[in-house]
Amino acid sequence: MVQRYLNIPVTDALAAERTQLAAERTFLAYVRSAFAFFVAGVSGSQLLDAAWLVAIAYVLAGSSILVLAFGFHRLHASRTVVRDLVARIERERGVA
Repeated sequence: MVQRYLNIPVTDALAAERTQLAAERTFLAYVRSAFAFFVAGVSGSQLLDAAWLVAIAYVLAGSSILVLAFGFHRLHASRTVVRDLVARIERERGVA
């Protein structure tokens, strides 16, 4: 078990670890989506002739940055929630 979970019950520690792993897996899905948006946008801007389709391709490429930023935000928020819950469990159990 990870060192940070030694002061709480095993079931709570395992739940916290599962939650953290799920958050990391979700972040990787955001990274994959951002990469797909970027590749679709760059490919579309190079292969398409219609101006409005090229504009959509550029929007796709630009939105990849937003998707990646949102993924970072969600990962950070999830880590904060898990850390706060572990601290609350430690306080409630009387372990400091």
